[in-house]
Amino acid sequence: MDIQGKLAVVTGAAVGIGRAIAQRLAAEGAQVVVADIDAAGGHETCTSIGPAARFAEVDLRSDAAVAELMSCQPHILVNNAGGGAQLAPCFPEAPVERWSASLDLNLRAPMLATQLALDGMQQAGGGAIVNVGSTAGLGFEGHSSPEYSAAKAGLIRFTATLAPLATTHRVRVNCVVPDWVATERGVQERAMLPATERGAAQVSLAAVTDAVVQFVRDDSAAGRVVLLDRGEPPRWLN
Repeated sequence: MDIQGKLAVVTGAAVGIGRAIAQRLAAEGAQVVVADIDAAGGHETCTSIGPAARFAEVDLRSDAAVAELMSCQPHILVNNAGGGAQLAPCFPEAPVERWSASLDLNLRAPMLATQLALDGMQQAGGGAIVNVGSTAGLGFEGHSSPEYSAAKAGLIRFTATLAPLATTHRVRVNCVVPDWVATERGVQERAMLPATERGAAQVSLAAVTDAVVQFVRDDSAAGRVVLLDRGEPPRWLN
């Protein structure tokens, strides 16, 4: 897909990974909707981009809010919003309202946004959806936030099952799975760790945005999952 002139929605774009993705897509020529519950951060992202961006304040845990957001009928959707892995308490100590809200944000919202984007993308001749996962959704070891880990695992599997949409709807759905990313917050958190626990250098924001742009542009990629591991080149998981 040629990104120039396309309308892109990036969720969770007020800060960090989402902001970097929004900035990169705008640099590639897209008109970007910066979607986030954080109005101050969202407006900062738009200011950093300029006229090619506009802000949409949205709580993605609300079905009505997601529906209103997707009514703009984007050509490109990046389901980046998520989080909650660092919040305590987590399952099983957390009340059901708390851990279910994490599932809503990290899995249900991307599923609903994807569903609502399909018709508009199909009518426009095709579209590209990129989900942003996490290495928390891989493997079989324990995780401090079971609900977050489960949601990200579901997002990865959800992506792979949608490969047929490239044929039925001309919509390609793919997933980028980064390890610990060098956002401003991530760098600060890593610096606070003992040197013996820091491990390899964090994944760069440029590596994440490169992967997103590659998925949007590559008309042959559908249902694919790429792992961005610290200190390693990108690796296809399927």
